[in-house]
Amino acid sequence: MRALTLEAVRKVYGRGGGAVTALDGVSVALAKGSFTAVMGPSGSGKSTFLHCAAGLDRPTDGRVLLGDTDLAGLGETALTQLRRGRIGFIFQAYNLLPALDVAQNITLPLRLAGSRVDHTWLREVAQRVGIADRLHHRPAELSGGQQQRVAIARALVTRPEVVLADEPTGALDSRTGRQVLELLRELVDTLGQTVLMVTHDPVAASYAHRVLFLADGRLAGALEQPTPDAVAERMTHLGEW
Repeated sequence: MRALTLEAVRKVYGRGGGAVTALDGVSVALAKGSFTAVMGPSGSGKSTFLHCAAGLDRPTDGRVLLGDTDLAGLGETALTQLRRGRIGFIFQAYNLLPALDVAQNITLPLRLAGSRVDHTWLREVAQRVGIADRLHHRPAELSGGQQQRVAIARALVTRPEVVLADEPTGALDSRTGRQVLELLRELVDTLGQTVLMVTHDPVAASYAHRVLFLADGRLAGALEQPTPDAVAERMTHLGEW
């Protein structure tokens, strides 16, 4: 069962002589319940890959499917609704609203979508990410690691089909970052959540089931059951590719 599929996706910015091809015929299928990391040097197309996967950017050619839904067939309103309900987002910046407490920040996507808050699920999500005792605190009262846990809970509260994470440990120290990565892997293994993570860190990538490598907008290989050393070794040869 595929959670997310990119079929021959090509993305070109600009026209004529100034056109830049950010993605060039990338095809990837993410199985449900899988944890996939995406790596590559600067300018390799990682951000464009994530934006196209999320429906934030429309491919020039090819198509993106969330489950059986072809994103190309959706208008902007339908895409917004899809992103709110079926995709969870985790960023390097936690993007929490300082005036809201933890529970209100977690349930914000539901409130924006006009959906009912399932308080039983809210408590379970908070328990799973380790912030059940912080639900009535404000973000300023939390550590960076705790704030990222709130952001992860917010990504999960809509029961999304896919969670997209963009450098989720980039603002954290190594110990806290490791805890967040362990949490993401645990959510995959216990909840069957599907996670796609862009990272520049070989250690972070080693928590995934599979690492995809991009170079010059193209898929430059994959690594199953990665280790930090194997990922770092592959990264050093991407320039030669």
